[in-house]
Amino acid sequence: MIPRYSRPEMVAIWSPDTKFRIWYEIEAHACDAQADLGVIPRENAEAVWKAKEVTFDVARIDEIEAVTKHDVIAFLTHLAEHVGSEQARFVHQGMTSSDVLDTTLNVQLVRAADILLADMDRVLAALKTRAFEHKDTVRIGRSHGIHAEPTTMGLTFARFYAEMARGRERLERAREEVATGAISGAVGTFANIDPAVEDHVCKMMGLRPEPISTQVIPRDRHAMFFATLGVIASSMENIAIEIRHMQRTEVLEAEEYFSPGQKGSSAMPHKRNPVLTENLTGLARLVRMAVVPAMENVALWHERDISHSSVERAIGPDATITLDFALNRLAGVIEKLVIYPDNMLANMNKFRGLVMSQRVLLALTQAGVSREDAYRLVQRNAMKVWEQGADFREELLADPEVTVALSSSEIEEKFDLGYHTKHVDTIFRRVFGEA
Repeated sequence: MIPRYSRPEMVAIWSPDTKFRIWYEIEAHACDAQADLGVIPRENAEAVWKAKEVTFDVARIDEIEAVTKHDVIAFLTHLAEHVGSEQARFVHQGMTSSDVLDTTLNVQLVRAADILLADMDRVLAALKTRAFEHKDTVRIGRSHGIHAEPTTMGLTFARFYAEMARGRERLERAREEVATGAISGAVGTFANIDPAVEDHVCKMMGLRPEPISTQVIPRDRHAMFFATLGVIASSMENIAIEIRHMQRTEVLEAEEYFSPGQKGSSAMPHKRNPVLTENLTGLARLVRMAVVPAMENVALWHERDISHSSVERAIGPDATITLDFALNRLAGVIEKLVIYPDNMLANMNKFRGLVMSQRVLLALTQAGVSREDAYRLVQRNAMKVWEQGADFREELLADPEVTVALSSSEIEEKFDLGYHTKHVDTIFRRVFGEA
């Protein structure tokens, strides 16, 4: 991913230096296990650990690979240059390249997941803070982009909190699912290496042994992981779209923080555009790009092919780096989001009580009017608001077919905003718990 949308901690996970360090640790731990089993001399295993403080020369490994056309062999050759050919002759004993590559990828994905989980904690904390801050800030709910009934800004934030909390739970499960390693040799039969080696390596690398691998770890695990990232990205976009709508000039119920010296347009000095949330919409698309290729990686030929390899070299870093950046940007947007309660109230009253239509409809049916007739009476008066700018309450009070069923005080009561917010505390308890 390009530096513009990258954060150093996540980028470091995918750097060649980190990759080769993980490769080295896998090989060294495998040597320890082999020595414990008496398969190789203990002194050879100890000799491998002498390279623990070595900084592997990426350019040198690339130079060797240009000849060998094999990345793992290039690394092992370079390792032998540090350890010594005689001391390193038992490195990679009974192993195959995928033992190193797949186990390393899963270590990287687990580490990436840990960063993403922390990112989501920041987003969740921001959403919770803003939800309680605006628990009773009334705004109009919309369906199909059209005014529906009153809600609160706090409920909007709470809804997003609940969605992102589900995403975090999914990511925890995806992390658990991908946290496996395989040191099972060619085609996964352990013919040339004891399963105890796999147990030891996985324990030392913070993984579980893959119950059954072929020459690769099954890619349904990775498909699950990247699909989860895609769902989280979609939830992120869901929040971004709502903020973009609220920042529209004719709505202006909230807007991204506009910092001193910030410029909104090269041509129009008055502009304050929702550039951060528009950016989040785009970044969500990039994360979701990884989902279908990850699904397609599940079907490999027989015990192994490498059709998945080129895909994962791209989507592993790109999806995790992008989502890491995006979640932190989202958290910042929410933390600094400027809310305009007065504009929310003004927008809700723009059509002069029209949004209370359902209460009147229900009251008429409870008063003995058939639902069909009640709907006709309410809609007849509602259309005068839409088409003529009339006041809905006044039209109802002047309609004899309505007033024969409902008294003036009963009609007036139907315009009480408190009716729509009376269960906000109940919903908050469901989302956030009793605290």
